[in-house]
Amino acid sequence: WLVIQRGLQIGRSIILIYLCDVSLVVDGQEFPAHKSLLACSSDYFRAMFKEYTKESKAAVIHLKVISATGLENILDFIYTSWLSLSMYSLEDTLEAACYLQVMDAIPLCSQFVVNNCALENCCFAANIASKFYLLDAMVASEKYIINNLWRLLQEDVDEVELLELNTKSMLTLLTSDDIPKVDEKKLLNLTLKWLQYDKIRLLNAKALFENIRYGLLPLDTLRELYTQSKVPLTASIKNLIIKAINYHSCPTKQPILQDKFSTLRSQKAWIMLIGGDANGELVENVLGFDVYSHKWRMVTNLQKKVRLHCTCVIGNFLYVLGGESPERLNDDTTEISLGITKVVYRYDPRFDQWIQVASMLEKRAQFSCCVVNNFIFAMGGRKEDQAIISSVEMYDVNRNCWTKSKELPCKMHGHASTLHKNIIYISGGKSAVQVNSSKDVYSFNRMEGQWKKQALMTIARFGHQMATVNDAIFTFLGIYEPFSDIERYDPVHNQWTRLRPMTFDRFCYGLVVVEQTVLLLGGKKWQDAQEVHTQNIVGYDTENDCWEEICSLAFPFSGLHCAILQLSDKSASM
Repeated sequence: WLVIQRGLQIGRSIILIYLCDVSLVVDGQEFPAHKSLLACSSDYFRAMFKEYTKESKAAVIHLKVISATGLENILDFIYTSWLSLSMYSLEDTLEAACYLQVMDAIPLCSQFVVNNCALENCCFAANIASKFYLLDAMVASEKYIINNLWRLLQEDVDEVELLELNTKSMLTLLTSDDIPKVDEKKLLNLTLKWLQYDKIRLLNAKALFENIRYGLLPLDTLRELYTQSKVPLTASIKNLIIKAINYHSCPTKQPILQDKFSTLRSQKAWIMLIGGDANGELVENVLGFDVYSHKWRMVTNLQKKVRLHCTCVIGNFLYVLGGESPERLNDDTTEISLGITKVVYRYDPRFDQWIQVASMLEKRAQFSCCVVNNFIFAMGGRKEDQAIISSVEMYDVNRNCWTKSKELPCKMHGHASTLHKNIIYISGGKSAVQVNSSKDVYSFNRMEGQWKKQALMTIARFGHQMATVNDAIFTFLGIYEPFSDIERYDPVHNQWTRLRPMTFDRFCYGLVVVEQTVLLLGGKKWQDAQEVHTQNIVGYDTENDCWEEICSLAFPFSGLHCAILQLSDKSASM
């Protein structure tokens, strides 16, 4: 054995020939070897060299299935435990390893694919992994393709490799819920090209088309797909296309028509910063904030600059309601003033589009809103001439209309609201401009249709915020509060509890709940008897009753409202 090992250091091709007892011949090339070592390393050779077989007595054995390159690499592995691999030799090596049943070499090939997957070979790697059932390599290569599909679809990248992708990987691609920077139209075009690349693939058309998200395709694309004849469509697929066409024909109903075919391929939720002012100017830009990476992105522009408004989300559609907006005093002047509006706009992140839906029955600012079973409730607020109102109205998404609901127990504005188990809770506010802030809390069950008074807060609040986390309701700072205390309400026991005070005093901030943490974004604070903007974002851990500073806002926002939306991965980060 020492002699053999010494010969291997010089090169296996010059192993002492007189010690070899068999020659393996592939494609005219001869490879001397030792039967005993082959039998110890390969189930194939172990069975071949049994005493009763003809091959056990043969000095030369011809192997016709594998290549010379593959055999050479596997023999090197048998003799040295080292496996020399490249993408060029990978398939030959795997064929030899599988055919000769040298099983220890296969995980090494799989790991090689995982470690060397790149833009120029990822499709080939997926095909190899699929052909030889390399599960780890399959997962890694498919994940790489999904994350880099936007690069593979660029004009300067060879599209042929992508069109040669195996069926299983193509199906995995289309079933993915998170494909960065690729819109659905590009996925559809890729699918059509892939099916036409080899006519036998048309047998897989139904399985692939069932995973196209037709609600994310433009109307003209849907009609073109329905009428094309290059790829036959089954009746069930045509029904999906017709359903998507009908989806586009009822834009105001879309939030309640959501299913997997209209859900964005994005797992990331962004915090939207909507309206308010920065440095004394009303903000037009709607920004998105990723709390995990601290990245910002420009999302869209408001149809109207607004403050003292409300926002809510239904079916991943953003609604912006009422508030104060700039408007001309009359048609004959360019002078602008702030007027209270009843207009409602809706933003669709799928197509980056705004539409105006039915306006509220009354103009409102400094009011609150909640969503109950896909109905939007707009409650109280202030209208023109500083008049405080008690009216409540309800928006029916299905009918695109507002109807009156049970009025509040009293006129109020600057109050806060939240939802807990489909019951609306409102707190605080003022009943008139010069009256002190209120401690009152009311609840409203839509099924009962009545407002009920609940336990009072321990602090009177105005212009504050409420948030529901699990089974608790929290109230946070309002305007002109002398302390920084916050409170937790237990709806089951109708009881309030004081919590750790904020170390970051503020008002006119945005609020949003992310998992178990309540985030407060921007706003104003008192400094030397002056209102000054604050740019930091702070988080309140509801489980541990503690505060921490997260990061800073891109701009000194105040009076903003926040919502969480899933966005298409198109806009660049700031």
